[in-house]
Amino acid sequence: MHKNMKLHKLLAVAVAGLILASCGEDFLTSHTTHQGAAGAEATEGAILSYLTAAYQPLLMDSYANYNYNHILLLSDLRSDDIYKGGGDAGDQSWMYHLSLFQIPASESPTGIWTLYYSAIARANNTVLAIDNAVGFDSDAAKARLAGYRAEALFLRAYYLHHLWKLFGNIPFFTEPLEDPFMAPQKTADQIYADIMADITAAEQAAAAAGDEFPLYTNGTSKQARANLAALYMLKARVVMYQKDNAKYGEVAADMAKIIASQQYSLIGFDALWTGADENDFCRESIFETNQISDGKRDWGNAWAGCGTNLPAYISPNELKDDVFCGGWGFGPVRQSTWDMYEDGDVRREGSINKFEAGTYGPRFQDTGLFQKKYAARTALRSPIGTVDLNYPNNLIIFRYAETLLNYAELVGVEGAAAAQGITAQECMDAVRSRAGLGSIPVNADNIKSERRKEFVGEGMRFWDLIRWGDAATVLTENLVDAQSVRTFNPEKDKYLPIPQSEMSRTQGTGEFELKQNPGY
Repeated sequence: MHKNMKLHKLLAVAVAGLILASCGEDFLTSHTTHQGAAGAEATEGAILSYLTAAYQPLLMDSYANYNYNHILLLSDLRSDDIYKGGGDAGDQSWMYHLSLFQIPASESPTGIWTLYYSAIARANNTVLAIDNAVGFDSDAAKARLAGYRAEALFLRAYYLHHLWKLFGNIPFFTEPLEDPFMAPQKTADQIYADIMADITAAEQAAAAAGDEFPLYTNGTSKQARANLAALYMLKARVVMYQKDNAKYGEVAADMAKIIASQQYSLIGFDALWTGADENDFCRESIFETNQISDGKRDWGNAWAGCGTNLPAYISPNELKDDVFCGGWGFGPVRQSTWDMYEDGDVRREGSINKFEAGTYGPRFQDTGLFQKKYAARTALRSPIGTVDLNYPNNLIIFRYAETLLNYAELVGVEGAAAAQGITAQECMDAVRSRAGLGSIPVNADNIKSERRKEFVGEGMRFWDLIRWGDAATVLTENLVDAQSVRTFNPEKDKYLPIPQSEMSRTQGTGEFELKQNPGY
């Protein structure tokens, strides 16, 4: 079995009564007899059961609620790196409308909405159990409990930050919901404050936890679990996206702590993405989802199993190749993305597969270029079950290259104070040296260029364009031949419409009635 993982049953109750199959490290072991009612005294076994449930949604987005709502693809579809692709414009037409900034509320992605609100409920259950913990009397036990709290708060902030970026003005709740099981809507700025409150509380818990919530977990008994570096990286993404420059110095200092620790390092670029066991949880990975091709996920069972269908989704149709295998042809890479790389930049071939005509079946918006990082590989095809839904490719959420480029941007462009004796230039140089390139000055244009080249296919580009204020200029285009004619309206297109099903469900409920995002 891939990664020598054990399978476990999820025990925590979540929104909509979802019951999923869970997999993970030994800490994810089920504790059936320890599960208690919400608000009851909680043993360590019960807390671990709740924490297991809170991690599980990380593995579910690729087919959440029978929707292809991969968080990386949802982000990149609105960027200038890829097209929608697939069979034709009508194949998953909502994705085409999304890519053109023309998606109506009736097509807004409900799978990711349902999944992440379920995830928030699970994290809430975990925090509540920790608040009611019993049996943690020794100093060592108290440190463990603080570590569990840091993990749960990190997860809640992580799930919420995606909903915040996608939908902006959304409900949020921290206590179990009572009939009618709804929460009041908040503004995007209020949600930002909520995310930061969880991050701050998680940092406080981490300080109390010590080694129970360490900076580095890969290769240890806590592998696949959140760590302090992941918390710092989430904080950086949220603060930088909000453009909260009052916190830039603090975030730069966080990045410096990761760098100065020397526990993380850059590895060979192509080695990051092979999907092979030896490269999972490598020295560059700060936090990643722990997928497994157990064959349990099926067309009629979206909530089972721990594999992902993203590799099949982004790979060319009917491919004839010795290393890579065919898929559905979504998310073809634009020619301009291939062309942006300098000669000798290993990230081009490390990020993009270029297949010759006749080796695959061309589909809608075909360019001959396809995403490589999470591409379907023959060696990783599941021997059991529905192959396309069960690839074992771990998805890297945070990696060390982002740490370096965050620091370079904050210190070298935004003017945050340098920390730990680290310079912005050495961070930029490290990323470019790994790519096989020489030094260039740290400035806004070069930082923007390096981030785009580094993170193709990792769901970063669209959000970077938003926070830099470049989206309207870069994303408005009239590519008639590529069937990508679109205009980006900053007042409307920063957010997706709240799903119509949620609008209808809350209509007439007074304080719980949702107000649609502007322009929809």
